[in-house]
Amino acid sequence: MNMTRPYDFAVIGAGVIGSAIARQLAGTSNTVVLLDAREDVCEGTSKANTAILHTGFDASPGTLESQLVREGYFLTEDYCEKTGIGLKKSGAVLVAWDEEELAALPSLQEKAEKNGYNKTEIIDTDGVYELLPHLGDGVKGGLTVPDESIIDAWSLPLAFATDAVNRGATLLLEHEITMVTVGENTTILGTNRGDIEARWVINAAGLGGDHLDRRFGYDRIHVHPRKGELFVFDKLSAELVDKIVLAVPSSKGKGVLVSPTAFGNVMLGPTADDGEDRTDTSTTEEGFDFLIQKGSHIFPQLLDEEVTASYAGLRAAHDLSDYLIEVDGDQRYAIAGAIRSTGLTSAMAVAQYLIDLLKDAGLTLEERSNLPEPPKMAPLGQHQVRPYADAELIDKDPAYGEIVCFCERVTRGEIRDAMNSVIPPTTINGLRRRTRAMNGRCQGFFCGAEVAAQFAAGKKGN
Repeated sequence: MNMTRPYDFAVIGAGVIGSAIARQLAGTSNTVVLLDAREDVCEGTSKANTAILHTGFDASPGTLESQLVREGYFLTEDYCEKTGIGLKKSGAVLVAWDEEELAALPSLQEKAEKNGYNKTEIIDTDGVYELLPHLGDGVKGGLTVPDESIIDAWSLPLAFATDAVNRGATLLLEHEITMVTVGENTTILGTNRGDIEARWVINAAGLGGDHLDRRFGYDRIHVHPRKGELFVFDKLSAELVDKIVLAVPSSKGKGVLVSPTAFGNVMLGPTADDGEDRTDTSTTEEGFDFLIQKGSHIFPQLLDEEVTASYAGLRAAHDLSDYLIEVDGDQRYAIAGAIRSTGLTSAMAVAQYLIDLLKDAGLTLEERSNLPEPPKMAPLGQHQVRPYADAELIDKDPAYGEIVCFCERVTRGEIRDAMNSVIPPTTINGLRRRTRAMNGRCQGFFCGAEVAAQFAAGKKGN
């Protein structure tokens, strides 16, 4: 058993929601531990997000989700400005391909207005093709959403976790919860690496959130994995798509989209296949066939471009109609579950909402006055000034002029910085997410050995 003084809060799950909550709690006078079963932060659902910062225009009005997505949009926009995380207001067009979808546009605009977003505009066929001339034939009309944005979705949760650690939180990776024992004043969390004792437990476990919730005696949420497969196209395709192209939503989600990415690529996907295996992130022939069929209809020319990568992510699908954010004062337990893919946008608002609930439960959670500045994150956005192009930075440190990954223009200095960061990568894939190395057209064929060598040297140095 961990014989040290109990933590005030143990936050389970180091994805975007858990990291945002840990950051907020670590800004108070309380002690915080952030635990995750995986080997790195942002290793679960958060790493495969479609990377869109949503205005919340199409959320169900009056729900907690609609409130927190709307608030989170502005909080995240401000945080990206402070931390240097890549964020670009590309705008979006919701495209109607048949008469039924066209007839749904006025109700979607009305929903947006109920959600406090008044900038949408219904446009006709010509208007859609004027904005997106490379769309396939058959467009009936569209709804513009000018403030939808693309974001570096890997750096945001990493920034939250880094901020939490800088504020004093303890990060424990590869700690899987195997047992929960609620005592009179504290809870013992049994893990594969020993026991952790905390006064309060916060469940932000995503795909595993329902399992943890049941350990506290609840049966209120049932999670299953919904696999989303995607194609990432080469940067040469970027001239075809400069706005997010959305489908009219269905009961299974927001449908297949085509979107530019913060890294200069174009993304097509995701699929939406419900399953049972919470670890299965394999791609499938059926998924590829579906994406090709959809892509050939939406953007025929896009399929003439090179596919740089394909991957699959698992979303925590569930049986609830809204976010589940509640506090159990008797067990000193709280849950932030049923968050959906909108969690990337709402995370900071979710954290603040939970803090307010904890205050209502009688806790003192005032923010400290001596907090460190938010971390400065690597400028990974294609629209940002990257180190290889920053002459002044290279003059100060020539390592930023030594390109290691030529596809993505990643320098030796950036890899060194990642390996020496507050939360260094524990795997090559973690290094990829922190630098973009090996994410380009060659997928590490040319630079892989050098990147691996620098990764190994960095791990040895740590």
